[in-house]
Amino acid sequence: FGSKLDVYAEELLCMALARKHSAPVRWVEERTENTQATIQGRGQIQHVELAADENGKITAVRVRIIGDMGAYLQLVTPGVPLLGAFLYAGVYDIPKAYDFSCTSVFTNLTPTDAYRGAGRPEATYAIEMAIEALAREMKIDSFELRKRNYIKKEQFPYTAFSGLTYDSGDHLLAAEKAATMTDLAGVRAQQKKQNVPGATKLLGVGMSSYFEMCGLAPSRVLASLNYSAGGWEAATVRVLPTNKVQVITGTSPHGQGHETSWAMIASEKLGVAPEDVDVLHSDTAISALGLDTYGSRSLPVGGVAIALACDKVIEKAKLIAAHQLECAAEDLQFVGGTFSVKGSPDRALPLAAIAFGAFTAHNLPEGCEPNLEAQVSYDPPNFSWPFGTHMCVVEVDTETGAVKILKYIAVDDCGNQINPLIVEGQVHGGVVQGIAQALFEEAVYDSDGNLKSSNLSEYLVPAASDVPAITTGHTITPSPTNQLGVKGVGEAGTIGAAPTVMTAIIDALSSLGVTSMAMPASPQTVWKTIQEATRGGKK
Repeated sequence: FGSKLDVYAEELLCMALARKHSAPVRWVEERTENTQATIQGRGQIQHVELAADENGKITAVRVRIIGDMGAYLQLVTPGVPLLGAFLYAGVYDIPKAYDFSCTSVFTNLTPTDAYRGAGRPEATYAIEMAIEALAREMKIDSFELRKRNYIKKEQFPYTAFSGLTYDSGDHLLAAEKAATMTDLAGVRAQQKKQNVPGATKLLGVGMSSYFEMCGLAPSRVLASLNYSAGGWEAATVRVLPTNKVQVITGTSPHGQGHETSWAMIASEKLGVAPEDVDVLHSDTAISALGLDTYGSRSLPVGGVAIALACDKVIEKAKLIAAHQLECAAEDLQFVGGTFSVKGSPDRALPLAAIAFGAFTAHNLPEGCEPNLEAQVSYDPPNFSWPFGTHMCVVEVDTETGAVKILKYIAVDDCGNQINPLIVEGQVHGGVVQGIAQALFEEAVYDSDGNLKSSNLSEYLVPAASDVPAITTGHTITPSPTNQLGVKGVGEAGTIGAAPTVMTAIIDALSSLGVTSMAMPASPQTVWKTIQEATRGGKK
């Protein structure tokens, strides 16, 4: 989830040696070597200030970030805090009183770079923890405070302080759905019963609401952010005389399920069976040019390119059908893979017959090229803006510092869903990574800069027994910026999870005077924080 974005010296050396000696060259490294020499993620110290009126309406935000670049820069190392800079106001309607600065520092540690979310989890964590602090300060329920400050549905499209336009959203709907699925009122009632003086198992409920800018494009905006690459994506769709369809994409799937989703898009558009669609990718000898798979951009950019290429195929097929049926193109309708004359369903041609005719080229309209295919390079007019609200319930053992997640609810809105099962899988995986960041994972260095947690015996990742049942829900707010109405979902779980877990832990311990805690919230950290807050057990 980020480390393979970069090209490392050993990889270049292997290629150079293979070319020089005309022989395969293999590079073998131990896990410790890999952990030390690739990239790491996050690495920020965050200072956030909020101003609010007497009703809790936020009026200004000030953010100061110290970003650890590591010993040297990798592909987008300084771009991570830059991307996050646009999102420190979160999902809230904050006037253009926004003060942000980031000091990037070089250290003697492993370089940092994009890790699932790349700046967006960092920004969401900062603003959500600040919202919780403001709620405590004003003695307002944090859910109520959020509702007072959400950007309202009727305010979209919403121009933010950054000048970027948020295309669509309904944050209140997602938050209320998450609260209902969590049974927030019931949990609060149980919390009052359980969190009594002297109790050693304390209940807490946490939440976070997030925005994600993804589908990284258009290219002109990326240029203004000093990104050297563009944001477009290409696709070719070809209908073969065998009635098979080839989709050639510039995106490169490695577990995201593109083959399934891209086939579903072409199937729906062209009226063919999904099993008759072959998706070709990751072979530079045949693939369409593209800008790669990252930033939750594959569907809102690459998938839309495929849909547009299908549209061009249909338009060409319509001209051929009109010629062969001796009618005007505007008199034709295309339903279920067949062109027919409106009002005369017996005058019809299936797409398969048109594709075969385009291949033989015996009876084509004047100026029409043989074969039935189209190529599209698509540069979106705007980012896409998924959003959501996550909630979780935890139980904290004050004697050991152990944290147990009892319930986790994720309500995400990624626009229209092509394949809901893939969406659910992406959310589950992302949530687990966010939980891992909140409770387990940490790159630990000694005072000399030596990495101490460099292998899986020292670097903790969650086991199956550490992961709660994750209940997912969705709202659907189609993106108005593309014809599929899709957004992105690959990083949503990671963005929402870490602040959700941390706010739940702090909520559980609030009666002991705990107001903040550093990640990861390991048992040692939790126990130590409790001792410090209770002044050696006096409280």
